[in-house]
Amino acid sequence: MDDINVLHHRCLLNLRRRIRDIEDGRPAQDRCMRLQKDGDTLSYQGNSEEVGCYVAGHPLSKGNCYFEVTIVDTGVRGTIAVGLVPKFYRLDHQPGWLPYSVAYHADNGKLYNGNPVGKQFGPKCARGDRIGCGIHSENTEAGLITVFFTKNGREVGSVEVPVSSEGLYPAVGMHSMGEEVKVDLRAEWLLEEDDTMMMVDSHEDDWGRLHDVRVSGMLLEYVGKGKSIMDVGLAQARQPLTTRCHYYEVEIVDAGEKCYIALGLARRDYPKNRHPGWSRGSVAYHADDGKIFYGIGVGDAFGPRCFKGDIMGCGIMFPRDYSLDGDGSADVEDLGRLEARPSQDGVQNVLYLNGEDEEEEEGDEVAQEQQGKKVTVFFTRNGKLMGRREMVVPPGGLYPTVGMLSSGEKVKVDLHPLSG
Repeated sequence: MDDINVLHHRCLLNLRRRIRDIEDGRPAQDRCMRLQKDGDTLSYQGNSEEVGCYVAGHPLSKGNCYFEVTIVDTGVRGTIAVGLVPKFYRLDHQPGWLPYSVAYHADNGKLYNGNPVGKQFGPKCARGDRIGCGIHSENTEAGLITVFFTKNGREVGSVEVPVSSEGLYPAVGMHSMGEEVKVDLRAEWLLEEDDTMMMVDSHEDDWGRLHDVRVSGMLLEYVGKGKSIMDVGLAQARQPLTTRCHYYEVEIVDAGEKCYIALGLARRDYPKNRHPGWSRGSVAYHADDGKIFYGIGVGDAFGPRCFKGDIMGCGIMFPRDYSLDGDGSADVEDLGRLEARPSQDGVQNVLYLNGEDEEEEEGDEVAQEQQGKKVTVFFTRNGKLMGRREMVVPPGGLYPTVGMLSSGEKVKVDLHPLSG
């Protein structure tokens, strides 16, 4: 019996040495089943009948107590789980289903704490959301550790879980075709007392609409699929341009795969899956080909292409008698008949009302009604004017709108530059 106790004691000592080796930065291997790992990207490769799971090679520790997972694609069902598990956790089970494991599940917002039956915990998560998991504190006497979860940098909640002797390892589970995430095992999270300052500097409130775009300070990052023209990432400012704030700029921080970056102006209800300039009530300068798009999906040659480091600007030259109370906006009914066509003097790229040929009198009345309701939109590149276009102002005004469409694209946006 004594020999068994000695053997058990030696096993525990060896286990603790291995944990110390891991924390000292010595090599350790990830474990993965039915998931493909490409750098920091994980994608499901099963048949949607079996769980795929990833377990990191290092456990969380005092020096590295938090990690984050960004959802790139929710796939068929969005059955993505983020949490902590023992080192030798079964890879055919979602994190949280088995003892000594805990996980936040994106598809239903439930927490699974060592049990295949979850409890309601937080909001559901979708494409572009960041799920974080970390350790608050440890109660060694009770053998418990406090684990917390975040969504997009804000804490969702915490729970005490039993900790196994080898520690708790970051884990990600998936269970349907098309699911894909990015894992950041070295992510940092500000403590709750610093949260107010973090939110003040985040600039997230500057944006009224975000689709497949993540905000970090003044930085916009594309987090969409980037596989078809329907995968547009769109960021639209909360406030339209006005006579007091008539210009904004975008610096290309990373051109990504294709530099499908566009900046311009669009109506407030602009479609989320359309690049600015492709649909009515919008105009935009596109970086990849230097073309201008003004309400249709075919662009015209306008300026040079733009690359990493270039600064693109967009603004409005308002008429002197322009009113901010809505008098300068086109009626919704009239806006529906907008189209781009050449004027009688040959000037291209000016937005006009498409009056019916058989109703010339009505067309004349509409044209007269639109007098004073147009503005001149201009674009710049690295401080130089590229050109101007005249445009009818939609109801509610024209909102700064940035579009992206290929993996890796990042831009820095200044909605209130000091000049321009």
